[in-house]
Amino acid sequence: MSAGGYDFIVIGAGSAGCAVAQGLAARQAGSVLVLEAGPSDRVPLVRMPFGLVWMMGSKRRDWRYSSTPQAGLDGRALGIPRGRMLGGSGSINSMVWFRGRRVDFDSWSVPGWAWADVEPAFEAVERVLQPTRLRGAHPLTESLANLFPGNDPQAIPNPEREGAGVFAYNLHNGRRRSAADAFLRPAMALGVQVMTGHQVAKIGMTGNRAGFVVLDDGTQIAAAKGIVLSAGSIGSPEILLKSGIGPADDLKAAGVDVVYAHDGVGANLHDHPGAGMFFEGAGSGYGLVPGLAANWLAAPFQWLFLGRGLFASPTVEGGGFFNAAGDGGEPDVQSHFIPFRLPHDGKRYAPKQGYFADVCVCRPRSRGSLRLTRDGLAIDLGIFNDERDLDLLTTGYMRLRALLAEADLGPHKAPEIVPGASVSSEEQVRVHIRASAGTAYHPVGTLRMGTDDAAPVTPGLALRGVDGLFVADASVMPSVTSANTNAPSMMIGHRAAGLIAAAGAA
Repeated sequence: MSAGGYDFIVIGAGSAGCAVAQGLAARQAGSVLVLEAGPSDRVPLVRMPFGLVWMMGSKRRDWRYSSTPQAGLDGRALGIPRGRMLGGSGSINSMVWFRGRRVDFDSWSVPGWAWADVEPAFEAVERVLQPTRLRGAHPLTESLANLFPGNDPQAIPNPEREGAGVFAYNLHNGRRRSAADAFLRPAMALGVQVMTGHQVAKIGMTGNRAGFVVLDDGTQIAAAKGIVLSAGSIGSPEILLKSGIGPADDLKAAGVDVVYAHDGVGANLHDHPGAGMFFEGAGSGYGLVPGLAANWLAAPFQWLFLGRGLFASPTVEGGGFFNAAGDGGEPDVQSHFIPFRLPHDGKRYAPKQGYFADVCVCRPRSRGSLRLTRDGLAIDLGIFNDERDLDLLTTGYMRLRALLAEADLGPHKAPEIVPGASVSSEEQVRVHIRASAGTAYHPVGTLRMGTDDAAPVTPGLALRGVDGLFVADASVMPSVTSANTNAPSMMIGHRAAGLIAAAGAA
């Protein structure tokens, strides 16, 4: 069954896909259709920063992927939340805004993607998003500036240097401002068509060209100039594999006909590994205690009418960057700080107050892969496959504990509950991290770009070996940036629109 055609089809209305659609429309590159498997983002819990507590894990708006058992984590499998609605993961994340370090992009060694190339794109995206320092942060979050002597208490931490404090976010007036708000809706005003609730089953070929998409219900939609995969680091390679594009042996074993063999599809998967510590005490962070009952009761009204209060908090309110060893070197770990009591004991609604801080490796060395099997996707994050990541995380964890113990956090300071004083030696911390570590939910790299034939995507974001097929999302990163990946994903989408429009006009 055919449903007509367009010049361009963008698969996925996430952070990158929305920017691609707007860029193609602004350049008048041709007719554009955006396909999104999930529903609209027009629900209050998406707009509300604190709403991510309920959005993550939502059966309707989260893909709820799961990893394979991780050998480096004592055989534990990890949940991998990915947004499934307009705005993608940018509609369920904490909205933290960081570009990354300059050297992150230079080290990619991909022509056209050095810092000098991407900086103008970041500036263009930020003129639209206007990320700003969080207002109304908890006093504990504000006091993080005391972790490092001489730190400007109003400065936003930067991965280029050691420092801590309140982060910047893409929210305005206490409401989420995602790529769907900033780019997709303006694109729709320019004529871009959007179809929600339509999942792509595979990409169809016309000779050596990606000519159409096939939806789950069998509907075919043609693309005259190009198909753009923006379904994310999990979704984009998954669609390619189901289309017969990827490692030949894996595809055959999964019962999929090989259309184009490339071993790089699904390889190079990695994320920021991290481990946290929990603090509890009366009068510390937010929690479900009688003394804060008035704050919780007022929260929906404060947020609705003033854009303030507890529900205006994105939960992750700040953190910092520092050198794990504390030897004066460049920052190699990041910390996220949440001034809320988190359920370390499985009791989500316990009547206690507390706060949480983690440590994440900025530039992990470990690599995993995403493969298609007869039983579905096998997502191996490869956590601690390279034990140097565990070494660094252990060192950084111990330094953060010391920094938090020594810092003046004011009257809200509380004792560490987990892992607690009984876990003190380096070896004990290492064991604890293996038993408790997760990721920062920043998967990247599964369709890395590069000039070498082993890279499935070219520097121009074309899928190598297939005409008319492009990739624009975090999957093209050769290596993850040194902080949260939402801003770089939008930057990639913004740059991709110009590259794809030019290719489509050729």
